[in-house]
Amino acid sequence: MIEVFRQYDENRKKGLGVGGRRSLSPENKVLLMLGYYREYRTLEHIGFDYGVSESTASRIVCEVEEVLIKSGRFSLPSKRELYKSDVALSFVVIDATETPCQRPKKSKESTTQVSKSVIPLKDRL
Repeated sequence: MIEVFRQYDENRKKGLGVGGRRSLSPENKVLLMLGYYREYRTLEHIGFDYGVSESTASRIVCEVEEVLIKSGRFSLPSKRELYKSDVALSFVVIDATETPCQRPKKSKESTTQVSKSVIPLKDRL
């Protein structure tokens, strides 16, 4: 992935001439994109780790995705190819049903009741 993106980055620099400030190296850009998909963290937190803004992190993820997709080296085979091949596929089934949250039961003893006095405060003093 890094080779493909580095080649794209070098070709882009040749066409543009002198550019603006470079935020991250090609390796860090690919790592940022992989971290985004692996950890499901927000772009704001990932950008904070790399010292860039949320919008810059979003642009980097989109740019790296686009380059890797256009290269064609990282695409999955189609369903037809999977059905034709003699590869034995193995599956792992995970039960992802909802389970109820474990919370303490609500009762009158667990909450503190405010006592209401009929006598006004100024008369009690």
